[in-house]
Amino acid sequence: MDSTGDGVGDLAGITSRLDYVAGLGVDAIWLSPYFTSPMVDGGYDVVDHCAVDPRLGTLADFDALVVRAHGLGLQVMIDQVLNHTSEDHAWFQAALAGDDAMAARYLFRDPKPDGTAPNNWISMFGPPAWSWAYTRRQYYFHQFLTCQPSLNLRHPDVQRAHREQIAVWRDRGVDGFRFDAITAYLWDETLADNPPASAAVQAKVAGEVFNPYTYQDHLYDMLPGNGAAFADNLRDWAGRGAWLMGEISSGNKSYELAMDFTVKGRLDAAYTTDLPAGLASAPTIAELLSRADPHRIVAWLSSHDQPRHGSGDAQQAVFLAAIMAVLPGPWLIYQGEELGLPQPELTQAEVTDPFDLAFWPDGPGREGARVPMPWEADAPQFGFTEATPWLPMRWDAAHIKAAQAVGGVTDSYRRLIHLRRALGWDEGQVTDCTHGKDWLRLAIATEKGRFNAWFAWPDADCERPYAPGAVFEMGAKGGYCMAIWPA
Repeated sequence: MDSTGDGVGDLAGITSRLDYVAGLGVDAIWLSPYFTSPMVDGGYDVVDHCAVDPRLGTLADFDALVVRAHGLGLQVMIDQVLNHTSEDHAWFQAALAGDDAMAARYLFRDPKPDGTAPNNWISMFGPPAWSWAYTRRQYYFHQFLTCQPSLNLRHPDVQRAHREQIAVWRDRGVDGFRFDAITAYLWDETLADNPPASAAVQAKVAGEVFNPYTYQDHLYDMLPGNGAAFADNLRDWAGRGAWLMGEISSGNKSYELAMDFTVKGRLDAAYTTDLPAGLASAPTIAELLSRADPHRIVAWLSSHDQPRHGSGDAQQAVFLAAIMAVLPGPWLIYQGEELGLPQPELTQAEVTDPFDLAFWPDGPGREGARVPMPWEADAPQFGFTEATPWLPMRWDAAHIKAAQAVGGVTDSYRRLIHLRRALGWDEGQVTDCTHGKDWLRLAIATEKGRFNAWFAWPDADCERPYAPGAVFEMGAKGGYCMAIWPA
């Protein structure tokens, strides 16, 4: 929500809409970065981890947001971008100017005798992971964009700075943290070349097959050795009372890595890209339950990094939300998901995200998911701003009205969130999972009782079971069908 009339959402705007968020019944909000940044990568290129970017507000605005959220019973979780800084960060600029002590906080290395990069590592966004710093006559390493030099998280001064910045936000009332790109924190100090990916590994490496990043088995540039144990530091820095979540951006062995990061004394939960990649299909849910403890895996389908999962079909939106609701563990709901919003289409001229543009028109679609939230169907710019929004808002007003109407998609989300808490699904146990290609049946045991949940995708080859006393049901034969009922 834009509170200043510049077309960009800001902290005070969020505060003004927290009543609505609390009214959904959720426990907490997660804020993506609002720190000082040139905003090349949506704020994930940070210049000052302890300051608010002036375009988004002030520290006083942040404090007011926390006070209001806590007053409404909402906890506040914020992003921490520990893996890298912006190239504009004072440390990196000093390193470029010749300060070797500052350079040691990153990864600078001499070229090979022929002037080429130290090894074959590729960045997650596709280009080589090494860029030439001519003032030092060295290459520097970046796992993402050239403007995001990777930090050496083994360096004591880097660790000290991260501990201090986490303490700054904890002191301001922050209840938890989402750690960006946590599987990219460490690299193997031998700097050995990554081997080629086998077909099986390439299918699981995060990214589309046209991204050269997927051609490597990332054994040496991503989380070598005791990398997951670095989460012990994060818990120590944040304190026992903070709720901690990590982003597992490695598709290969994603659930196994998530389990390593969430052992006792580390993170509370982690999320992988498996659920959105499989659109919560029956085989995707079954694989999650067979490979991981779902209490430590975050259920989600849309985010700032993924295209919106909605197709504009209200029945599909509620169906997928119900699957997320019955799974044990945390559940992330992305802004506007509760309206059943589809992924907007943008022209190349409208897109600013470098990752989307790198593979245009086949990019990941991150910027489409970031089109601002429509608050009011009939208001100019859908009530988001009085100015021109930073991304074009071409939402369907009729769709929004239907979603916000009594019994619409938003009401269904509220009901599911209420049932999830009231019936204990969030802390329950899935005692049985049976499935086909297009149907899924779960048996769930909670402190409030036992439940069956049945889901069938359109034209599924199965019969609807008898569901006496269903607490939530919808659909008819040939469409999305589901029922949740006491066992």
